[in-house]
Amino acid sequence: MIKIGLLGCGNVGRIIATHAESIQVVAVFDIIPGRAEELAALCHARPYTDFDAFMREDFSIVVEAASVDAVKLYGEAVLRSGRDIVVLSGGALADEEFRERLIEAARAAGKKIRVPSGAIIGLDNLKIGQVSPPKKLLLRTTKPPASLGLSVAARTEVFKGLAHDCIKQYPKNINVAVALGLAAGRDADVELWADPAAERNIHEIFVEGDFGDIYVRVRNVPSPDNPATSYMAALSILTLLKNLDNPLVVGT
Repeated sequence: MIKIGLLGCGNVGRIIATHAESIQVVAVFDIIPGRAEELAALCHARPYTDFDAFMREDFSIVVEAASVDAVKLYGEAVLRSGRDIVVLSGGALADEEFRERLIEAARAAGKKIRVPSGAIIGLDNLKIGQVSPPKKLLLRTTKPPASLGLSVAARTEVFKGLAHDCIKQYPKNINVAVALGLAAGRDADVELWADPAAERNIHEIFVEGDFGDIYVRVRNVPSPDNPATSYMAALSILTLLKNLDNPLVVGT
């Protein structure tokens, strides 16, 4: 059974800890003591608010379900300790200098940085872009205004540009754009829309290249306890962990 340490005890962390199969959450870490203690009680793990103490526990993988800042603060230390890290807040990797440091730390330790698909699908197929670069890679995301901290009366475009710029303005909302770019081997173009008529987050992916053209539309169901979080994001981590030891590997 794979033993994991959970970094972040919010809504996604709760879903991971309470629905995990074939893995054991042995320790949880959060800077808010109450959240760590509550989640630890649910999954019979040990709670920590001290990162160094958390890292002394016996687990082989750290699953980050916290924030871009948490990845930047703790990611290198996790890898240097000889553990893999699963990064849900992929927006941290938009910082090229930090990303290269993290990759170098992983390479030196012989460990892996794993980025799940999160709130979208199709990352696996988009890896063909590393061999045949796409001429177009666009993510159009539509969200209820409240999830972006906005109040608008009609559908409004709030950002248009590259993913690495968008993540600076919306670090909690557009991690998927950075993941797209990492998969395809080029920065994704992003359109971010606030729409008062939208009941769910909608991600539309447009790709064109020598291989053909792709269109994917995902309407995310919110997590049961937090409408700002995609349930699919938590499920993508659970699926990644479930298949770590599977000898049958499906996809690229």
